[in-house]
Amino acid sequence: MRAEELPPLLRQRHEKLDRLRARGVDPFGTRFSVTHWAGELGRRLGAAGEAELEAFGPVRIAGRVVALRHHGKTCFAHLMDYTGRIQLYARADQLGDDYGLFTDLDVGDYIGVTGQPFRTRTGELTVAVKSFTFLAKSLRPLPEKWHGLRDIETRYRQRYVDLVVNPEVREIFLLRSRLVKALREFLDGRGFLEVETPMMQPIPGGAVARPFVTHHNALDVDLYLRIAPELYLKRLVVGGLDRVYEINRNFRNEGVSTQHNPEFTMCEFYQAYADYTDLMELTEELFVHLAQTLKGTLTLPWGDEVIDLKPPWRRLSFFGGISARLETTVTPGAAVRDFRSAIDAAAATAAAGARPATIESWKDCFEALVEPTLVQPTFVTDFPIELSPLSRRKREDPRLVDRFELFVGRRELANAYSELNDPIDQRERFLQQAAERQRGDDEAHWLDEDYVRALEYGMPPTAGEGIGIDRLVMLFANQPSIREVILFPHLRPEAPGADDEPEHPSA
Repeated sequence: MRAEELPPLLRQRHEKLDRLRARGVDPFGTRFSVTHWAGELGRRLGAAGEAELEAFGPVRIAGRVVALRHHGKTCFAHLMDYTGRIQLYARADQLGDDYGLFTDLDVGDYIGVTGQPFRTRTGELTVAVKSFTFLAKSLRPLPEKWHGLRDIETRYRQRYVDLVVNPEVREIFLLRSRLVKALREFLDGRGFLEVETPMMQPIPGGAVARPFVTHHNALDVDLYLRIAPELYLKRLVVGGLDRVYEINRNFRNEGVSTQHNPEFTMCEFYQAYADYTDLMELTEELFVHLAQTLKGTLTLPWGDEVIDLKPPWRRLSFFGGISARLETTVTPGAAVRDFRSAIDAAAATAAAGARPATIESWKDCFEALVEPTLVQPTFVTDFPIELSPLSRRKREDPRLVDRFELFVGRRELANAYSELNDPIDQRERFLQQAAERQRGDDEAHWLDEDYVRALEYGMPPTAGEGIGIDRLVMLFANQPSIREVILFPHLRPEAPGADDEPEHPSA
């Protein structure tokens, strides 16, 4: 598109670009040696007096211009880098011919500044501009100050703009980074070894999910983006790595919602010579560590509610939760059809807009009627074996398995179990899952003969757990949608030409 065909706001920016080049200024400059960052200056000099500011000497800072105010022969601006913002003060008698270049800046431009820190009459820490360098011309206006970028879909599609104009969004992703760091520190401190396992696998395993498929040309084989790293991590336990973990990307070819993204982050860890009850204690310790590190408290706001992470947390069996909700005793092996009237009565009491669809299984019943009641941290235990093909059977009742799911704020955050290490039992369960696939269940487990062979070499009693990082960040950031904590969530394709005209002028 030629400049004269551009929308007015874009055309003005391109005209300024031409003027810069006509003056011999490179509008897309090269490196700039930065000596200080805006946030660092604010912390170091926030309470400094005039003498200390004068002695501090000149600084070299760089960033994006996010505000600009002209006052004749003086001009104020705000510069933003990844650590924060700082005010700039430019004067015509200081910059000479370059003052016009400074006042011709647009919000969104990147510049490098050399100047002296001082404090204005209002007390704001400011850098007096002695010289500046053009680093990058912004050809598209940022959303203007008062309207901001509020359209949700536009925010997700243009996260690069969202991060600039909505400071609270930046804070979410800084929190996410600190959370992952604290998680690593916790596991490293308990002797776990961080490892990497294949993201492309010949057999997708470790979870009940539909995989994405691709093809490797050189080997002429289909491969699958992993739905979980579980079977590879347990192979490492067989190999003698008794405590391992991986912070990994998983891919599941499923629906997109406020709770699900087809590409997501998990932390999975495995501990030899332990069972699922050991991981309950470890999980409580982990959440306490994260809460104290990130928030300094064990109480977290969650919408209109408050989550209390103080241990010990509630334990609730799978069928115990269903029995309480149906107000009758339901035992493993019971048929759903025999409790249809109780299920219908409980469903009728569900909140408007949250009433479940048809309930055909105990899994449906639990998800529809029990999960919405689990606000405070709750370990749901003792799942039926048909829902857990990789879990160890309970000694007390072989119809159940040693497994828990952790629910906080009505959402599952973690899934753990005592691992099945009997290769004969494991192969039988794989075969049962294979039969389910033959009957049309494309989410059933595949038969993984190599994994069974690994178990035949011997795997010690082991407990494993997976924690959803995205949902964990949702909890600590008090965000209701997974898209708020993923930098680039998956969306439907954007309509052609949807953003030819900027929505708002720049400030």
